[in-house]
Amino acid sequence: MRISVLGSLEAELEGVQILPTAAKPRQILALLAIYANQVLPVSALMEEIWGDAPPRSALTTLQTYILQLRRCMEAALDGEPGGSKELLLTRHGGYLLHTEAGSVDAHEHDRLSTLGQRAFDRGDHREAAELFREALALWRGPALVDVRTGPLLEIEAMRLEESRLGVLERRIDVDLRLGRHGELLTELTALAARHPLHEGLHAQAMVAFYRAGRPSAALDVFQNLRTRLVEELGIEPSQRLQLLQRAVLGSDPALDADIDAGSGRVLDRFAR
Repeated sequence: MRISVLGSLEAELEGVQILPTAAKPRQILALLAIYANQVLPVSALMEEIWGDAPPRSALTTLQTYILQLRRCMEAALDGEPGGSKELLLTRHGGYLLHTEAGSVDAHEHDRLSTLGQRAFDRGDHREAAELFREALALWRGPALVDVRTGPLLEIEAMRLEESRLGVLERRIDVDLRLGRHGELLTELTALAARHPLHEGLHAQAMVAFYRAGRPSAALDVFQNLRTRLVEELGIEPSQRLQLLQRAVLGSDPALDADIDAGSGRVLDRFAR
């Protein structure tokens, strides 16, 4: 079985699509996949589908949705007796979707991200960059983009998107350490425009432009961020960003100090 939630929902078993067409069974499948190999209580599934106002028939209706999912699986298994119940198991008070390692893209994203961080921590920056890239390559669009989301899936979608952005920042940080600043300029310009209030990405863009011999562009990045923060939130950039701006103005050697060496993130060098 393979299930993808990092983008549109996709599910296949033995090479056959098992994705239900109805919205609520799709919603249940997505939640079961994110919590694969864990028991999801019936109460959690009902909260996801109906919030805090389930109908009287909620339990019976939920059982019907589970049956629909099992029928999709049985069709892929050529009607193998009991095969679907070994994949979508009934447990005391809930249900469990059994999957093999690597079957759910969200779990694989987390695994590769963890391995990338471990490689970074031991100083293997090239390996870390490759693992972070592999994790990010699993994404095909916003998480659960075509799935109706209730309170639980909404939280999971937000968590996954935050994880994606965090891995992206770490990958860029490693690339900066490897001296790939020139290759990052276009990507960072687009990311800063897409996330106009994100200080971390703007700091990385400033460092990349500075190292590429374009300090004026680095200062423009800071000014654009400051303008948006002041106009939209009524606040100034953090002290770290202001210190980074001063470092650019003063051609501080610390801006180049972490290329392929040391530990900690670029912006952390300007923390006080």
